[in-house]
Amino acid sequence: MDGVTIRRGIPPLLVLLVLTGCAADVPPAVQLAEVRRAPVTEVVEAPATIGARATAALRAPAQGTIAKLYVGDGEPVKKGQILAKIRSPQAEDQLTQAKKAARPARMPSIGVPRIQLAAFDTSALDRKVLAHFAQARREARKIRELRLRKQVLEAVDLARTQYRAQTKALAGITAQLGRTVSQVLSQTTSGLSASMSSLQAASLTQAKAAVKVAKGTVDALTIKAPFSGVITLGRASGSGSGGSAALGGLLSQIPGGGGAALPATPSTGGTTVAAGVPVSAGDTIVTVTDISELTLSADIDETDILLVKPGAKAEVELDAVPGATYTAKVAGIGVTPLQSSTGGVSYPVRLTLGPGTFDDSTAAPAPKPGMSAVARLIVRESPAAVSVPASAIVTSGRESVVWAATANGAAQRRVVKLGAQGEAVVEVLSGLTVGERVVVKGADSVRQGQQLS
Repeated sequence: MDGVTIRRGIPPLLVLLVLTGCAADVPPAVQLAEVRRAPVTEVVEAPATIGARATAALRAPAQGTIAKLYVGDGEPVKKGQILAKIRSPQAEDQLTQAKKAARPARMPSIGVPRIQLAAFDTSALDRKVLAHFAQARREARKIRELRLRKQVLEAVDLARTQYRAQTKALAGITAQLGRTVSQVLSQTTSGLSASMSSLQAASLTQAKAAVKVAKGTVDALTIKAPFSGVITLGRASGSGSGGSAALGGLLSQIPGGGGAALPATPSTGGTTVAAGVPVSAGDTIVTVTDISELTLSADIDETDILLVKPGAKAEVELDAVPGATYTAKVAGIGVTPLQSSTGGVSYPVRLTLGPGTFDDSTAAPAPKPGMSAVARLIVRESPAAVSVPASAIVTSGRESVVWAATANGAAQRRVVKLGAQGEAVVEVLSGLTVGERVVVKGADSVRQGQQLS
């Protein structure tokens, strides 16, 4: 189409532009055209693939047997609808054992033993010692010399007092030792009880967690649709992406419900699924694909990705629908580079896909996920640009150059800054003004000051 640049795949940017109005009164080797205002549209072209809004592969949570299938291939389903039930004695037994382990056990009571140290029995010794002290006093009174008798009696009384004090101290030490031993035993018993309580609480917590996991596995034996969509028994073959990766894998199911069983049909290109068939944990039972909103995944070359902006419009052509054009809009731009087979780098761009029409304005059919397409993204538009034909542009290193004709017809080199680059014309942001004439044919052979007309 006029005023549109096409960028195909990985190769560097190629800009081809069209503009009418070439001068006819110039030498055959060189042609001139007038700088005019014209709409310029720049387009980036890239391969793309149709994808579904979401795709989820629902897998068996445990080893067992397919008890019932409630859906068949290609059937539409609603969110929360029961799709299949799996019988798994192993999962049921694990839940039963987990519940038994989660019952709190009665912890044995640990009493504090009473320890009492036996006191030293000194009664017999006391009697003998006191008898000796009494004997000593009697002998001391027989001393005739008064002063000496007094000294001996005082020594005997002092010894008796010291003996009684030592006996009392020994009894105190024995009592304190008993109290210390009892205190140590009490602290040890208390710590042991606390440790046993903590251990029991931790074991109970682990057991409850095991019950929760086992119950979740049993509940997941009833497989339900996570969203509305179309069913494929087993693993979907060649399903489009379009946001499905985040929803793929094992999804949490909601228990309960029921329904009438429908005959099972094996999925083409996927896993054969039927009632009575044994399954292992992780086997795909059904795949749900949400086609309520189709998306488009395009791979944009690194040389063009910076031109693509969110919300940019696009036109899409499908290999499966010749002659039809679909509308699209950029919804997201990826930042993770993709390595192509040719060694180049591209980036994924996600677009929302709109309706399509044929050349005669009749409606085109809705495509299916996985179909290949070509997307033409409008990256720059200038409705009234200062424009020149693409053939007027000469690349010189990093500069874009045109040869303009002066008032006396001599060639003058101009460095220009380009804007939008269409299929036929390019936008010139600086370096030229409307009404000037530039060389559009034979520009490679023009030299400074050459007479052009």
